[in-house]
Amino acid sequence: MPAKKQRDRTEGVCAYVRVSTEEQADSGLGLAAQRATIEGECDRRGLRLLEIYEDAGLSGKSLERPALTAARNALREGRGSVLMVAKLDRLTRSVHDATGLMLEAEREGWGLVALDVAVDTTTPAGAAMAQVLAVFGELERKLIGQRTRDALAAKKAQGVKLGRPRLLPDDVRERIIAEHRAGQSLSAIARTLNDEGVPTAQGGARWYASTVRAVVAS
Repeated sequence: MPAKKQRDRTEGVCAYVRVSTEEQADSGLGLAAQRATIEGECDRRGLRLLEIYEDAGLSGKSLERPALTAARNALREGRGSVLMVAKLDRLTRSVHDATGLMLEAEREGWGLVALDVAVDTTTPAGAAMAQVLAVFGELERKLIGQRTRDALAAKKAQGVKLGRPRLLPDDVRERIIAEHRAGQSLSAIARTLNDEGVPTAQGGARWYASTVRAVVAS
């Protein structure tokens, strides 16, 4: 998506804060501490703090989080010019994902600021640090891919059957397929399984239409 023209963009900070469930009690990583750090930095720089987006009790393993998505959408639509976090790991723990966000910011015309690691794409020095992280992000991606290929090759050489094992009992799988062939919707099948307390293949207590679809597809 092309970057928005400057006159269409609201100047100011979209702040993002996050804690996982395990970190709720850690005062150094708490939401209030993150807000205070960001508010202090905005005051110091004379930046307008537009909104603080908060994901509480969510892991940083994926970028698919409600508040982070909302913040990125706001910036994409021109409702802010900077995404600021107190700590880079509040945004993501993956260097690859972090560099992806930096590229997204450059492409769409907004800045990314992580106060703990000197990443600030609105300044030359901060942009240089972002480029260094981008190099390590690419290296991380290649190393992970190589390790995965090596591990799979070793397992295959040992005669290990690759692929995710099926843990769902055959009678449950056959029932789902039969009900689907009989014309029941995926949602209806999921609802019945939930009502009967049938566990999912991974031992979960909740079925969804997507879970049923995966069984049918397999």
